[in-house]
Amino acid sequence: MSRFIVIEPASRLEGEAKISIFLDENGNVKDAFFQVIELRGFEQFCIGRPVEEMPRITSRICGVCSWAHHMASAKAADVIFGRDVTETARRIRELSYNAHIIYSHTIHFYVMAAADFLLSPDIFPSRRNVIGLLKERPEIVKQAFKLRLNTKRIQEIVGGKATHPTAMIPGGVSKRISLEERDEIAKLVRENLELAEKGLELFENEIYKKFKDEILAEENILRTYYVGLVDEHDCYNFYDGVIKVVDPNGKEYAKFKSHKYRDHIAEHVESWCYSKFPYLKNIGWKGFIDGAESGIYRVGPLARLNVTDDCFGEKANEHLKKMREELGNPVHHTLAFHWARLIEILDASERMLELLSDDTIIGGDILNTEGEYVGEGVGVVEAPRGLLIHHYIADENGLVKNANIIVATTCNMAAINLSVKNAAKRYIKEGKISDKVLNMVEIAFRAYDPCLACATHSLPGLMNISLTIYDSEGNVVKRLRK
Repeated sequence: MSRFIVIEPASRLEGEAKISIFLDENGNVKDAFFQVIELRGFEQFCIGRPVEEMPRITSRICGVCSWAHHMASAKAADVIFGRDVTETARRIRELSYNAHIIYSHTIHFYVMAAADFLLSPDIFPSRRNVIGLLKERPEIVKQAFKLRLNTKRIQEIVGGKATHPTAMIPGGVSKRISLEERDEIAKLVRENLELAEKGLELFENEIYKKFKDEILAEENILRTYYVGLVDEHDCYNFYDGVIKVVDPNGKEYAKFKSHKYRDHIAEHVESWCYSKFPYLKNIGWKGFIDGAESGIYRVGPLARLNVTDDCFGEKANEHLKKMREELGNPVHHTLAFHWARLIEILDASERMLELLSDDTIIGGDILNTEGEYVGEGVGVVEAPRGLLIHHYIADENGLVKNANIIVATTCNMAAINLSVKNAAKRYIKEGKISDKVLNMVEIAFRAYDPCLACATHSLPGLMNISLTIYDSEGNVVKRLRK
């Protein structure tokens, strides 16, 4: 009887990973690991680069998440140069960033994840993907591609390019939106709104009913802390705000400005994974366990819905209420990340229409070139996958000396490992495995939409937070290098 199972490569995700599953003498799961086996190291080769180039450099981290890194990096540069972004520029940034949320969520749900729910689990793996889905359910794939093409065009208009944008610069944006472009964008967004509602109808009327037992299964529930950005009204915002933490009961645990992140977030290292494992510093690293005594937290669509109340567009709020009626508040069900992702597509569309309705967005005041250089800045946005932090320290010539990037997938990495282990325990019994069973294990990580090109940039020695090991009380145990 096999005592060791490896799923390599893990399929339908961005990046390279494998799942290692260890069985006991009875063939039941003893432990399981989601191992990231690639290293990008952007933190290192950003050293020595001019700060103003960082938004263009870091957008190359990933072709899926390029806008998230572009935006977080630009916000860090704003701070370093001491430039307050103009109101028109801020609105243009938020508009384009909401388009990116839709763009990314669409490809994950429909291309990476939907086959798990809309195709037979017994189908041959080479057909259990978007190509197989196109053959079986062509109307759904065409709907998704239209949604993505619409947002691709919006990103081209605002960002210069749909992927690896160049428009965000310290103090604002490089290009204004014309009246004609606003009208074109508004037309595309209204179409997206209809497509988003169809996606939610698909999930609520078909997927949830079919997979309700799986979604509600105890093995697919993690009671963790949740972290997300909220605005001055305590409503979540993709582009800007303060960082809010709620405990597993939904009670506010902490709220702090982005530059204070090191007071609240630390990073744990495991020798078997190139990604780190962030945790809440004031609770401490307690290992791979969930609950109020564990410092593990989650970010992303489900976390964003859990850190706020009914602060969504009218249509999105209706669907949020449906989800909470079924699953409670806060929602701890890992597979509900998909439901939350579809709600966010709708909410982002509604927010875009709201931004477009104000003439400020077509104003000409798009760049502030005045400010006092301070040499250090932190930029934070909500990437599609969750909280993203860019922190740069520059010298007197504006060249980067230190860079720290904490990525959403990294924040979720401990929870991903827990979810994979729990799923393996649920489906693998007495050493009996099949392709169907192994795919059910993979479904657990796909709920998080992991992006592994984004998650592997830290190298020991770049910044103190990347070097420090803490004990369970948050005290420093060892510094690997200063």
